[in-house]
Amino acid sequence: MTDQPSDTPGPSDATRLAGRTVLIAGATSASGRAVARALLDAGARVVAVGSDEGRLEALEAELPGVIGERADLTDGDDVLELAMRVHARVGDVDGVVHLVGGWRGGGGIAGQTEEDYRVLDRSFTALRYVSRAFWDDLVGSPAGRIAIVSSTTVERPTAGGANYTAVKAASESWMRSLAQGFGKAGDTAAAVTFRVQALAGLEERLAADVVELWAADAAELNGRVETLSA
Repeated sequence: MTDQPSDTPGPSDATRLAGRTVLIAGATSASGRAVARALLDAGARVVAVGSDEGRLEALEAELPGVIGERADLTDGDDVLELAMRVHARVGDVDGVVHLVGGWRGGGGIAGQTEEDYRVLDRSFTALRYVSRAFWDDLVGSPAGRIAIVSSTTVERPTAGGANYTAVKAASESWMRSLAQGFGKAGDTAAAVTFRVQALAGLEERLAADVVELWAADAAELNGRVETLSA
């Protein structure tokens, strides 16, 4: 794939998304549907990954053109098999939007249970597996992008959200590592973190900002942390 330059900037031209393939991990959530719709409207090919076959089928019916793939993103072997299926169906991907997450908290430090941590840590585990499985794709793309949604609590931790914030902080650290790796590999890929206080109500804003990741040069984006607010 190659970028399509234009003398006259415009929404379609600026995004450089036409013909790109973007994989959304955790695609059946409200934010995943919003991001998938925005990417399709911008001309991208969208691979929607989720763990529930019924919800994936509903998403494919809601958004014609979406390519659904079921996988357990916390299982390394399942993610490798997912990557092989995706490559066989659509070739290499140009972007990964990681929306696997959830919230559990409360009870102060004493209330931060191991069960809650294991549930929350699934998002970080999935991020590590997915980013590794598609690393070569992102580095090899002329416009590789990976983005996650983190939390403003990384800068302002609380006792009641200690497990949650620890997982988000680890995810942000992993993204910084990806950014450093992209920088060493060249100047075509970028890792970007979006922080929110709460994602509910910001789904459309997130979707628009994800699309705009392809409007800027990778070197300007790589390692960026952006806070989204209403």
